[in-house]
Amino acid sequence: MLVQEVVSTYGGKAKFVSENFGGSPLADRFGVTRYPAVFVDDVLVARPRDFGFLAQGENPGRYTPWRDAASQAKFKADLARMIDLVLAGGRETLRGERAGSGEQGPITALPSFETTDLSGKPVSSEDLRGRPVLVEFWATWCPPCRETLAWLAGREDHRGDDVAALAIAVESPEDAVRKFAAAIGGGAKIRWTIGDAAIAKAFGDVAAVPTLFLFGRDGRLVQAFYGAPPDLHEQIEKALAAASPAS
Repeated sequence: MLVQEVVSTYGGKAKFVSENFGGSPLADRFGVTRYPAVFVDDVLVARPRDFGFLAQGENPGRYTPWRDAASQAKFKADLARMIDLVLAGGRETLRGERAGSGEQGPITALPSFETTDLSGKPVSSEDLRGRPVLVEFWATWCPPCRETLAWLAGREDHRGDDVAALAIAVESPEDAVRKFAAAIGGGAKIRWTIGDAAIAKAFGDVAAVPTLFLFGRDGRLVQAFYGAPPDLHEQIEKALAAASPAS
């Protein structure tokens, strides 16, 4: 692994640590849900998209094409410079540098956005405010995403909380998105749209699916759900109950 190779050159001044996302406070803090992600101390310096690793094939990133020797050499040089900076007492400098690079941390409120649903009607953050809002980033090739959307479409609302649900498809052919949306229905419960880079960035630069956000009536983030644990639907119901208690 190239990270270990770089760290080994520091003669014990730097230490390599490998963590699973399920047991990584840093991954949880930054909403990182896919491999690989690289931190120097507590500064996130590289995400999966930097290596071009998304769901379907390799995509453009800072270090792509990853199999290229030049891309790997650039990564090693960048990582060494960042480690040198931290060792020299420049952690805050590095943090500011990464913040200025366009990297975003986890969102804390419903972001401002405008898009168009599959019926051609505009949908924006302003349309959704004033009620609990569920936003799921999904893809047609992702079985857990489809399961959650089918569950949302068939969910019975016993609280009368008028939950708004927005399903944002990414990396998916439009015809496949339309076919799935028509198959599960959902009526007015779910607004369907096809996402682009701008809307993914507005929500914290979403790089993995399923990713689901729940916002309260005040627009603040109640909880973000990454991946699909076995009890995901139960977790969502609990969060919804907290966001909109029965009257």
